[in-house]
Amino acid sequence: MQAKKPRRTAERILEVTLDLFNRFGEPNVSTTLISAELNISPGNLYYHYPAKDELINALFDRYERALNELLHAADNVRNVEDAWLFFHMLFELIWQYRFLYRDLNDLLSKNRRLETHFQFVLKNKSRAVRTVLDALSRHQSLRMDGREAESVSTAMVVVLTYWLSYEYVRDPRHALEPESAGAALLRGAFHVLSLLLPYLEPDQKAHLLGLVGRYNTP
Repeated sequence: MQAKKPRRTAERILEVTLDLFNRFGEPNVSTTLISAELNISPGNLYYHYPAKDELINALFDRYERALNELLHAADNVRNVEDAWLFFHMLFELIWQYRFLYRDLNDLLSKNRRLETHFQFVLKNKSRAVRTVLDALSRHQSLRMDGREAESVSTAMVVVLTYWLSYEYVRDPRHALEPESAGAALLRGAFHVLSLLLPYLEPDQKAHLLGLVGRYNTP
């Protein structure tokens, strides 16, 4: 039991840090605040994470692992409903680590490791989105040539990456609060998929609009 205690403390520190970063934004959360929230001494916090950047990096590593695992699901997309589920799951993960996207430019300017690794995140997202488009084409859910797929997939990744920033600008006081999560994620999933509307087969287009109506998304 004694051997497991330090690991449990490290886990608690990350859980509380993620909650504080998400609620207040990473720039507004100090290690002193984290220690106080955990009711531990700053020395105890520094024992596990000697610098704030180490907390950020540890949380980012968790996000990146979860993201890469989720992106494999792109191989299973065959129709609009599969794509809806896939992008909604992506937005759920982004929401879970929303501080990264809320403060993205600031974080990248201060953290060299994040700057480098987030480029891989974008590449992996782009590859997964292209996989989705290829699969939808292969299963005759949409018609799109290679040049169109390149520009559309880039636009979809941009929406995935900056949707929460848009939500925040639209309603700074409420957009990133937990009670707003459901509507924000549904809107994000729809607006990513709406980029495919001109290319979808009629039955798939109708199905997407039906999904939107069911959830009252826009």
